[in-house]
Amino acid sequence: MDPQQWLDNFEAKLADLQRKSADLQENVENSQATASSPDGAVTITVGPNGGLLNIQLGHRATEMGSSRLTAVIMQTAKVAQKQAAQRVMEAFEPLGEGTEALRMVSDAIPDDEVEEDDERDYAEPEPEPAYVPPTPPPAAAAPAPQSRQMQMPSRPARAKRPGDDEDDDNQPW
Repeated sequence: MDPQQWLDNFEAKLADLQRKSADLQENVENSQATASSPDGAVTITVGPNGGLLNIQLGHRATEMGSSRLTAVIMQTAKVAQKQAAQRVMEAFEPLGEGTEALRMVSDAIPDDEVEEDDERDYAEPEPEPAYVPPTPPPAAAAPAPQSRQMQMPSRPARAKRPGDDEDDDNQPW
């Protein structure tokens, strides 16, 4: 092969790689995902790394108990995180096509199957018991009126020092 032709091919591959790299960077930066729960009570947005960017709670969220709301938030976050991971993989595909790196990225995305642990963690929680206000204690008998009126203790008088009387006459301060 002619050295000039080899250099031209190498420069073309390098230019293609730079373009794909720039596309990858832009696409990864834009790979956030938003998912909503089926009833619309929770909407979650995550970034390309799966990190939480936003949570919006709809009016239905206030009607759920805390344990049910927690489960819905966790389930919705998992959906959004999976969507973001798939978008990152799609962004990486042109650059990593046919490489071990692409296989590693795709293996990091969880399957759609629900694992046994997930099933236990996000199972429908038991309904919370209805709030029953505590019954007030029986009214206590009013205290008997005191026969003597309480007096506030008075401030103790300052102890006199020798010569206090003499100083009062000579020095008014």
